[in-house]
Amino acid sequence: MPRRLVNAVLFAVLGVVVALFLCYSVRCYRRRRRRRRAVLPSHGAGADRLQAGGSSAYGSGVGEELLTFPGGEGLTVAAILEAPGEVVAKSAHSTLYRAGLSAGEAVALLRFLRPVCSAAAEEAAAAARLLGAVQHPNLVPIRALYVGPRGEKLLVHPFYAAGSLRRFLQEGINDSQRWEIICKLSIGIVKGLDHLHTRSQKPIIHGNLKTSNIMLDADFQPRVSDFGLYLLLNPAAAQDMLETAAVQGYKAPELIKMREVTRESDVYSLGVILLEMLAQKEAASDGSPNARDIHLPASFKDLVLERKIADAFGSDLIQQSKNSGNEAKLNAFFELATACCNPSPSLRPDSRRILKRLEEISR
Repeated sequence: MPRRLVNAVLFAVLGVVVALFLCYSVRCYRRRRRRRRAVLPSHGAGADRLQAGGSSAYGSGVGEELLTFPGGEGLTVAAILEAPGEVVAKSAHSTLYRAGLSAGEAVALLRFLRPVCSAAAEEAAAAARLLGAVQHPNLVPIRALYVGPRGEKLLVHPFYAAGSLRRFLQEGINDSQRWEIICKLSIGIVKGLDHLHTRSQKPIIHGNLKTSNIMLDADFQPRVSDFGLYLLLNPAAAQDMLETAAVQGYKAPELIKMREVTRESDVYSLGVILLEMLAQKEAASDGSPNARDIHLPASFKDLVLERKIADAFGSDLIQQSKNSGNEAKLNAFFELATACCNPSPSLRPDSRRILKRLEEISR
């Protein structure tokens, strides 16, 4: 066989092998992309063309939307979806990631809402616009909301390295027993809650207030997070979130019969948090309450019913109050916390009264 013919056959075979290899590589790449989308949905080329607050359609023909709010104007879909992330928390309705959006920028928190749990795209976008407009030093802002073509949603928040109030209390740090720190934390939390209840464009109910949803700055400045998150969930997922709060001890007793969270139910949750800071013990529910119960978490109920006020406080806190003459203030704080947990919603103080009283006590 002539040499030219042999060379032609060899080149043809080589071309087929190269083509098969390229096809295989493309298929593997697509599989990897699909696997990644299960964590942080990404849609590749063209994503960075999506402008803040706008929408676009490409690929499958289904639209995407990115809404940005103060502090997140420079974010793009590509920056959010392609950010390397680490899982920091999971719940029935969402997964929380710590992610670096781009070189030189601060780390952010990305909350991925599962499509099966989230509200419809239009409803979620309307809720995000309401929540994203809320800005206050004691609230964790929403930087952006991404809505994907399969109903997936990603919320972008700032990251706070000091962690949550729950972690702060659990680790038994000495600062958590300092009276001035307890006052600073309490006042900051109530200022954030009061802004939601009275100062925002439309009164916003937090709906899931607890120590793990309060983040801390390095100087112990509290920032309330996840406010109004139930507005981004479908009714079943929102109710499930409420039941989780009940198990953890933060659910107001009236929510056993009614499903709508209220400002009064937020105040009940606040009262439990104030008691946690005093007692240095975690709230815990002991099941369904009966008629004679005061409807407090099991860890605090006996202390209140039997008026064992001194037993409610951490030992270091008691010693500090005796040394500094703050015993009366400590008792007043305890009385305010239990008033917030009154079984009758109408008898609980509102956020404005609570803030005024805390400022008086802390002087």
